[in-house]
Amino acid sequence: MVNGPAVELHGLRKTYQDVIAVDGLDLEVRPGECFGLLGPNGAGKTTTIEICEGLTTPDAGEVRVLGRNWRTDADDLRERLGISLQETQFSDKLTVAETLQLFRSFYRRPRPLADVLDAVQLTEKRAGRVGQLSGGQKQRLALACALVADPELFFLDEPTTGLDPQSRRQLWDLIEGVKRAGRTVVLTTHYMEEAERLCDRVAIVDHGKVIAEGSPRQLVASLGAQHVVEFSLGEALPSGAAPAGSSISDADMLQLDGALSVRRRDERYLVESTHAHRTVPALLGLLSARGLPLAELSTHSATLEDVFVHLTGRQLRDG
Repeated sequence: MVNGPAVELHGLRKTYQDVIAVDGLDLEVRPGECFGLLGPNGAGKTTTIEICEGLTTPDAGEVRVLGRNWRTDADDLRERLGISLQETQFSDKLTVAETLQLFRSFYRRPRPLADVLDAVQLTEKRAGRVGQLSGGQKQRLALACALVADPELFFLDEPTTGLDPQSRRQLWDLIEGVKRAGRTVVLTTHYMEEAERLCDRVAIVDHGKVIAEGSPRQLVASLGAQHVVEFSLGEALPSGAAPAGSSISDADMLQLDGALSVRRRDERYLVESTHAHRTVPALLGLLSARGLPLAELSTHSATLEDVFVHLTGRQLRDG
């Protein structure tokens, strides 16, 4: 095992023609933690992780993985890493066991096949052809291929994208098993609930830069808001038309009890609040006084998505 950070990135930069994919990124991953790169598509997450995996060469910056670098220690690093790419293309004609045997042949001391199959719950599918697997089973097979080397460090790029909720949770259970074994995990995701469940720390990435870093709890607490009140207005009926000039402004909503900030998304208003049980009655009173009808109203606890929107004005799943 390595002494010091499992991954160190300093001043990392990568461009593709006129597009800056990674822009002076600094990052440090501690041994034994699950670290998440969280951000929308196009934020630079995949490029960053491909540089860590030795698949892409940076234009500038320093990269150290398990205390080594890819220029001089590539063979050693390949034996110590488990990698699951954003898309893994397997041969549909091979069986699950044949696919894993192929990947086991790449390493000097691979894990026993039966152990790997059991770890990803594919023992019953060992003789089944890859082309007959479901999407969730193929994702588990991809994770199994990363497990065969019994690596110290896992890189998982968007491991649950495209999966149904049940398959996603099954994969979360597998990743948590890797964590319990004391391995280091670096994953990219744009699912806020995935990062909040799996990650000890996350870095929120946008336009190739880290814009916030910390534990999910710390980042949500940095908002200062415990809740978000979201609502939209309807059209007033002719018989109950609002008085002339009646409207509601951001300044009005900031005067609501518990309100900290206000933002708009399409036709919806979002009020960050310290106490939703005080903000909601105050909001209803304000709308009633102005003669403004309410179309929809909901509240939720503050999340990493709210942190990202607060910092950028965009949603995590925006491109």
